[in-house]
Amino acid sequence: MIDVTVTGVAGRMGRMLMQAVAEDDRVQLVGATVMPGDPWAGRPVSELVPGTGDVVIADDPLDAIARADAVLDFTAPEATREHGTLCAQAGAVHVIGTTGLSEDDLAHISRCAVHCPVVRAGNFSLGVNLLTVLTRKVAAALGAEYDIEIVEMHHRHKVDAPSGTALMLGEAAAEGRGVDLAEMRDSGRDGQTGARREGVIGFAALRGGDVVGDHRAIFAGPGERVELAHIASDRMLFARGAVTAAVWGRDQKAGEYDMVDVLGLT
Repeated sequence: MIDVTVTGVAGRMGRMLMQAVAEDDRVQLVGATVMPGDPWAGRPVSELVPGTGDVVIADDPLDAIARADAVLDFTAPEATREHGTLCAQAGAVHVIGTTGLSEDDLAHISRCAVHCPVVRAGNFSLGVNLLTVLTRKVAAALGAEYDIEIVEMHHRHKVDAPSGTALMLGEAAAEGRGVDLAEMRDSGRDGQTGARREGVIGFAALRGGDVVGDHRAIFAGPGERVELAHIASDRMLFARGAVTAAVWGRDQKAGEYDMVDVLGLT
């Protein structure tokens, strides 16, 4: 059994992560954090999520991360940077599901990964990671005459676009084509855009209702279209995947990993 701290427990994903930890006999909750000033600070986690124990929620992550073997972090970029530094100091596995990370954030995470295992993924479900592998293979098999579009839809409250999973699929497609996604990415078309540039990887983000997560990789060629899709109906699958990543990461050396590594799909 490994000791786990969950950050951002007052959020929807934080609560699900705590529930997943409580349901899994491979791990035990030893720490829980919220942002400074959050009204949940100083209260037991069982008041927030019944059945999760008597760990007191803290608004300072230092002690909570110092006592953990692994940290589950689905928060915000600025908080994830701080958690990364603390995980590096503690040698704890840093499981990152935070989206909207900048290039500077990713560089900071890479520096932290010199000192601890970091498992970062745009999505922690088995199905999505299989979709990522398939997207890479199809992109490699089909020529440039097949246009690639990544389409995703999420609930109305999601604040970043495209989703982390959509970007993960885009990276997989770019790897399959042997190109740099940063150079070939095409997002947010509006107005007189002109004809589609050959070889670009397009993104479309839809928002509405309570959609957990729909993702589709489309390969549109002359006379035919290949579509790969994944539809998530239960957000708990992401939380359970993150717990599995923490357990797996505990036996790894310092470095950067993703769910493809965790699931042995490389």
